[in-house]
Amino acid sequence: MPDPNTQPPALSAATTTALPGASQAAPTAATLTTVPAINPSGGVKADTGPRDLAIGGGVWLVLVIAFFFAKTGYANMLVGKRVAPRSANASGWWLFILLTSLATGGVLAVVDQERFLAPIYIAGFVGVALLALILMLMTGRR
Repeated sequence: MPDPNTQPPALSAATTTALPGASQAAPTAATLTTVPAINPSGGVKADTGPRDLAIGGGVWLVLVIAFFFAKTGYANMLVGKRVAPRSANASGWWLFILLTSLATGGVLAVVDQERFLAPIYIAGFVGVALLALILMLMTGRR
C-alpha cells in the first residue's frame, strides 16, 4: 500500500486529454487525494467463479478417491484383527463418510469463506462427522 503521507503525482493536461472521455479541466487536489472506502469486514467481497468451483471440485474428487482406498485398507486391517468382515466393512464405510464429510466442509470453506463458514454449514458437517465417528468405533469392535 502506498504511504498515506505522500502525494500522488499530478496529471498533466496532455495525459488527461489522451484518455477517452476525459474532460479538458485539470484535476483538482480533492480528486487526487481521495482514498477508496475500506471494507469493515477486512476484505473485498469476491464472487466465486467457475474456475474456483472447478478447482475445489477436483481437489474434493481426489480426496474422495484417496478416502475410498483408506476405507478398504481400514476394513482389511480390522479383518486381520479378527473382526467379522461384515462389521469391518461397515466400519470402513463409516470412516469413508467421516472423512468425506470433513473434506467437503473444508473444500467448501476454502472455495467460498463468506458463505460456507456460516455456523449452519459447519454444524451440519461436524454433526455428520461426529455421528460417523461414533458409528465407526461401535461397528469396528470385535
